[in-house]
Amino acid sequence: MDVPAPEVLTLPSGSARVEWRRSKRARRVSLRIDPCDGSVVVTLPPRAGRNAGLALLMSHADWVADRLAALPDAITFSDGAMVPIGGTLHRIRHVPQEHGGAWLSNDELLVTGATEFLRRRVLDFLRAEARRRLGALVIAKCATIDVIPRRITMKDTSSRWGSCAPDRSLGFSWRLVMAPEFVQDYVAAHEVAHLRHMNHGIKFWELVDELSPHVQAAIPWLRTEGARLLRAG
Repeated sequence: MDVPAPEVLTLPSGSARVEWRRSKRARRVSLRIDPCDGSVVVTLPPRAGRNAGLALLMSHADWVADRLAALPDAITFSDGAMVPIGGTLHRIRHVPQEHGGAWLSNDELLVTGATEFLRRRVLDFLRAEARRRLGALVIAKCATIDVIPRRITMKDTSSRWGSCAPDRSLGFSWRLVMAPEFVQDYVAAHEVAHLRHMNHGIKFWELVDELSPHVQAAIPWLRTEGARLLRAG
């Protein structure tokens, strides 16, 4: 069966943008909220149609409304917007007459070029800055325990801030560049520790504590403030 096109639906509790997905592995219709764009994602099993998804949506309209209301305000990458970098707010300032892409100057992120390219240039800058900052942290921590990652990549995930694959590749959400430095330090330590221990056992957490002094502060920060990072873009 075809996948229904994205649409805006009027539910009993208000309007919501709905994204439809189909999964061969799904056994029943399911709902989730995409924290990045605030849409409702409906996943359909192979033989389920739009009507089955609508039925679930209508029966869980209050749940959808509560989850959407709980989302932090979105941060749009536009001229004048405030975006956190390393936990410090910076104002995006469009300077079309300048050249050089995007760079930080005091408490501003200066962005050159035409208006229609501003958002992309901000994204490119933040991804590159994430790679620079997290890459440096990873390299330093790897050196202290004599391990080497296969590669370090920046991703855009909504469920995990970092990952360590069986082939020793480390991945990080580029959105971590917006978090305070102590949070970046902890996440880098967490994934580097997985190069020694591919589990979350006692020895793993002992190594994380050795690699970062910020575990106790960073974990609750991500739980309470991490959703704000997902709403930026």
